[in-house]
Amino acid sequence: MFYLVAGLIIFVGTFYFIITEKIPSAWATMLGGLLMSLIGIMNEEEALESIAERLEILFLLIGMMIVVHIISETGVFQWFAIKVAQMAKGEPFKLILMLSIVTAICSAFLDNVTTILLMAPVSILLANELRLDPFPFVMTEIMAANIGGVATLIGDPTQLIIGHEGKIGFNEFIVNTSPMAVIAMVILLLNVYFFYCKKMEVSRELKARIMELDPSRSLKDKRVLRIALVIFLLIITGFILNNFVNKGLAIISLSGAIILVVATKKEPKEVLVNVEWETLFFFIGLFMMVTGIEHLNVISFIGNKIVRVTEGKFNLALILITWVSAGFTSIIGNVANAATVSKIIAVMEPAFQNEVHVKALWWALSFGSCLGGNLTILGSATNVVAVGAAKKASCKIDFVKFFKFGASISLQTLVVATIYLLIRY
Repeated sequence: MFYLVAGLIIFVGTFYFIITEKIPSAWATMLGGLLMSLIGIMNEEEALESIAERLEILFLLIGMMIVVHIISETGVFQWFAIKVAQMAKGEPFKLILMLSIVTAICSAFLDNVTTILLMAPVSILLANELRLDPFPFVMTEIMAANIGGVATLIGDPTQLIIGHEGKIGFNEFIVNTSPMAVIAMVILLLNVYFFYCKKMEVSRELKARIMELDPSRSLKDKRVLRIALVIFLLIITGFILNNFVNKGLAIISLSGAIILVVATKKEPKEVLVNVEWETLFFFIGLFMMVTGIEHLNVISFIGNKIVRVTEGKFNLALILITWVSAGFTSIIGNVANAATVSKIIAVMEPAFQNEVHVKALWWALSFGSCLGGNLTILGSATNVVAVGAAKKASCKIDFVKFFKFGASISLQTLVVATIYLLIRY
């Protein structure tokens, strides 16, 4: 009982510090994870294993942070930002519309963390050029990345877990989850238009100035850009083909990053100083805390309750899996949630073998994990990375500010996803 009470106090206390920002979020999660180990909820080996089991996420991030930093030094983001702004003729909603659709499509076929690392700097640059608040731009792209991840098997790490545990193929995901991704994008863009874009105004002078800009002047080092783009395309190709070559996303990402720094003759200090270490330590602490909570059997207790309550009631099972997944995701992150709830579904499936659409349980988990990932900063790696990138560009997004925007979108899309599940299956 002592460990349960102490663990829950540490867990709640950590989130209190994150929400109130009394302690930087990276130190808050690290302190929470270490305290759980110090008081004996888990030992050192288990704490380190919790990090080791998720090293792929950390090394994937490090590799992509290095690649994106080197690409950004060439000025290509400024070039792309000017091109997009000119295509939209400086109209704020057209800009957000174009950027979010590009983000969603890329997230469906690339890792969504990679996508947000590429798109967030572009949106912030555009907003600053047009003297607009970058917040709606960044937040819309975060939501679009998580929504885009719903569409395919490779769109989000949670989808890979679901595909593996549920033995579900690429085409099945597209047929069953991509329609909901399209609907969710429409909901997102309508909200952004009515609550933000209607209030955005850009003067004629700024629009004219944007149209007069020469994008090619933004490009600083075309040789480095050519090398970086070739290596980046090879990395993305590796991600897409990973199911066949089985080299691992982290190895592909890090290999590309190291080859790029060697090819461009970058010094280690010059490159490593630009890695978002605060984001990485945030994840390390969070991984330890999630393991601590698992050791307290809190998640398994809730899972067993769901199995008992839903026995023989398929529609209720779909609803509970969707919303419980969303709740878990908002606290422990969508990857940990998918890994945990997939075990619950494996127990539930035999009870519903007579149902024609028994796989809908997995679609419910997919929607709860990906759409629920928009609820809080902690919901997905995409959120944490994007908020870190925005902070670096002087666009601060705290826990409460994120929640006010994300909760509205998440709840609306989850309600529609629930209706979609009940009608279709």
